[in-house]
Amino acid sequence: MPSVLEARDLRRAYGSGSDRFEALRGVSVNVMAGESLAIVGKSGSGKSTLMHLLALLDRPNSGSVFVDGADAEQVRGRELNRLRNEQFGFVFQQFFLNAHASVLDNVSLPLVIAGIPRAERRQRALEALDRLGLADKARNRANDLSGGQKQRVVIARALVNDPKIIFADEPTGNLDSATGAEVEGMLFDLNRTQGITLVVVTHDADLASRCGRSITMRDGLISDVSEVAA
Repeated sequence: MPSVLEARDLRRAYGSGSDRFEALRGVSVNVMAGESLAIVGKSGSGKSTLMHLLALLDRPNSGSVFVDGADAEQVRGRELNRLRNEQFGFVFQQFFLNAHASVLDNVSLPLVIAGIPRAERRQRALEALDRLGLADKARNRANDLSGGQKQRVVIARALVNDPKIIFADEPTGNLDSATGAEVEGMLFDLNRTQGITLVVVTHDADLASRCGRSITMRDGLISDVSEVAA
């Protein structure tokens, strides 16, 4: 499988002087097209920092991230926003929905950013909601949905631009076990049936065990890489 993301010797620190904290201390990793990859570790291990750098939500102090072989350091401003918006989808523990906007408007947001005409935005957002079983909730306010429904809206929003990669940061952390299992099933089904690369940050060993590969972070370094599923 070709590499869709490659990190080379990433280093990221926060603060300065005696308050300086080295979140990543030289991390290199390849993310292969179509794989499911878990990044696991305790709080403060660097797992979320690594995801933020891979997803181009933050920049390293040193080291490089390559997207489809191209150095992301050369991409700035609007072009960087366009790259993230077109190629990446995001599913976070905190839903980051506009609570008082409609479900349809929340799902349409990446298409608004991309400059897609209104009629096409509506059609594509409705199709994404239909895939998640939420077409009948399109006119509802996001605030009126259950936790599980909100996370399905987030997945629909992540899918609406047909991304190559979905980044999921503790995607079931705010859900009960049954609803969490349902959301996990949706994410892995997208990975399996549509070939979307899935990068999951989690401290949940059961969720990590469903991924094809697992990277364990400890003190800003990769301490273990293992194949965890057939």
